[in-house]
Amino acid sequence: MEFDVIIAGCGPTGAMLAAELRLHDVRVLVVDPDTEPASFARIVALHIRSIELMAMRGLLDGLLAHGRRRPPGAYFAAIDKPAPAGLDPAYAYLLGIPQPVIVRLLEEHVIDRGGEVRRGVGMAGFAPDDDGVTVELTGGERLRTRYLVGCDGARSTVRKLLGVGFPGEPSRNDTLMGEMAVDRIPSGVAGRRFDIRPSGAGLYRVIIPVAGSVDRDEPPTLDDFRERLQAIAGFDPGVHSPRWLSRFGDATRLAERYRVGRVLLAGDAAHIHPPISGQGLNLGLQDAVNLGWKLAAEVRGGGPDGLLDTYQAERRPVAEGVLDLTRAQTALLSDEPGARAAHRLFTELMDVDEVNRRLMERTSGIGIRYDLGAGPDLVGRRLPDLDVKVGRLYDLLHRGRGLLLDRTERLTVGARADRVDLLADATAALDEPAVLVRPDGYVAWAGDDQRDLDTQLNRWFG
Repeated sequence: MEFDVIIAGCGPTGAMLAAELRLHDVRVLVVDPDTEPASFARIVALHIRSIELMAMRGLLDGLLAHGRRRPPGAYFAAIDKPAPAGLDPAYAYLLGIPQPVIVRLLEEHVIDRGGEVRRGVGMAGFAPDDDGVTVELTGGERLRTRYLVGCDGARSTVRKLLGVGFPGEPSRNDTLMGEMAVDRIPSGVAGRRFDIRPSGAGLYRVIIPVAGSVDRDEPPTLDDFRERLQAIAGFDPGVHSPRWLSRFGDATRLAERYRVGRVLLAGDAAHIHPPISGQGLNLGLQDAVNLGWKLAAEVRGGGPDGLLDTYQAERRPVAEGVLDLTRAQTALLSDEPGARAAHRLFTELMDVDEVNRRLMERTSGIGIRYDLGAGPDLVGRRLPDLDVKVGRLYDLLHRGRGLLLDRTERLTVGARADRVDLLADATAALDEPAVLVRPDGYVAWAGDDQRDLDTQLNRWFG
C-alpha cells in the first residue's frame, strides 16, 4: 500500500482530517483538482466549538493572527442578540477569517508533519476491495490505499461514484453574500431580514436573501445588492468597492450513508444547506476531528470493533439538526407576511435568556451531546478548557490522544498508556470524581469505578 488514507479534496474538511491523521503517523495523501485554494477571500466565521477544537490541537494562535474576533451571540435568522452569560471567556467569540487562509495554514501544517498534498490532481475513479481501495487520479496514475475519504464538496465525485444517495430539497431561493464598503448602515428596520456587519479593513460583510433561484455559476453584480437592499431597507445604503461577491442557493441535502466499507464521506460531500449563520465550514471541521482519531485507530490496528461506525452514528444526527436549523431560518427570512410576523416574534422570544442560550448553543456547536449510553449528564458532551495543575486542559490534547482526568488519584488506564494519557489532579474543577476524555474532547465516561472505566476504555481505545 502506498498510503493508509487518500483524501479527495483539500478544503478545510480535507485538510483538517489530514492533520488529524498525521498526529497518529498515518500515511496520508490529499488530492485536489484546484491548483490553489478558493480564488476569492471569502470571510467565514469559526464558531465557538471549532475554535475550541483548534485550541485542542495547538492551531488557534496561527489562525488568530489572520482573523478578526467579534462577540458571540445567537445570530439566528439575522437576529443579532448578545451571548448569554457563563461562556468560557477564552473562546467566547466568533472568529472571522478568510477561508483560503484556513486552508493554507492547515495544508502547511499537514506537509510539515509529513503528509502529502497534490494540487491540480483530482479523482477519476476508484475500486474498493477487501484489502483496500485502488484509486485512479485524473492524470492516469493508480494508487493503493487502505481507506478513501471524500471531502470533495457538494458535487462530490467520490459520493457519486460510490452510489450514495443525496436526498433533500433542491434550491428554491438564493442568498447574496459579499464584502464591500457601505456608506450608511440601515438600522431600526422592522422585521430586519438581512445582515450587515464589519469584516475588517473598512469593509462589511453583506448577506441578503433573494426570492427565487438563478444560475449560481453566474456571479451577482453590485446592482443586485443595491436593488435588494433598497427593497428591504427602503433606501440605498450606498454599497460600493466590493472585494468579492457571491451567490448561494438554499439546497438542503444529506447523504444517506457516511461510510460504505473502506470509503467514507465528510464535510459538504455528506451534507449541504444554506450558508445562514455560517454552519457549513464548522460542521465539516467537526466531522474531520470526529473521524480522524477513529480512522487512525482502524489503520493502526488494535482499535475496538465498531469504532469507525460511530462516526456516522454520531455525526449524521448532528448534520440533521443543522439542516433543520437552517431550514427554520430560511423560512423566517422569507418575504411572506407570515414569515415576517414569525421573524418579529422570534426577535422578541430571543430576549428570553433560555431561548437565546439554546439557539446559541445549537449554532455554535457547544450544545452537541452524543448518545454514548447511560451515565452522568456530562457523558457525551464536550469538556470545557479547565484549569488543571499543569496548565489548561486543552493543552493536554494537542497530540490527539485520549485523556483520563482523575481527581481520585487512584484510577489507571492499564496497558493503554500508548493511547490514553493520565492526569491525576485532585484540584481539577469537575463535578465528577474522574472523566475519560476522547481525542475529540467529548466525555466518554465519568465516575470513580475502575471496572466501569475499563469497560469504556475497551469500548473506545481497544
